[in-house]
Amino acid sequence: MKSTTRVGMAELRIVKNNEILVSMGIGSCVVVALYDGVEKIAGLVHIMLPYCNRARDNPNPLKFADTGIEELIRQMVDAGADRRRLVAKIAGGAQMFSSLNSFNKEILAIGDRNVEAVIRTLDENGIRIIAQETGGNFGRSIEFHSDSGIMFIRTVGHESKQI
Repeated sequence: MKSTTRVGMAELRIVKNNEILVSMGIGSCVVVALYDGVEKIAGLVHIMLPYCNRARDNPNPLKFADTGIEELIRQMVDAGADRRRLVAKIAGGAQMFSSLNSFNKEILAIGDRNVEAVIRTLDENGIRIIAQETGGNFGRSIEFHSDSGIMFIRTVGHESKQI
């Protein structure tokens, strides 16, 4: 039987072999899943904000795309993953406040900014995104399987997906 590990907002977890990472209620946040298919090591970080240098008080580096992804890479390598084999899947980045006026949308378009920061940070670290399910105006919940690297995505009112 596969064991399940939950990953909440601003948290990071690494699993191996036949384990599953689960993150629920992903709205404007972005989950970044890294995978080494040879070692069957999976890692997930639940990003809340784009960059740590724009926050006044940033005691938790896992909240931010730039520092959270770098910590995820470090912990994956420490767990036995080969950095050169890491690939990424990302999900989330929704615009949860679609009824706001255009000025407020620009200010609160945190989902779009999170996705952009995640893509940029992964690119800067030489990690290829092989699948993504981002945007929209709805929340998501995911399961990421360490035995296969498959991410299952569930959304209310939408079809479930597999990436």
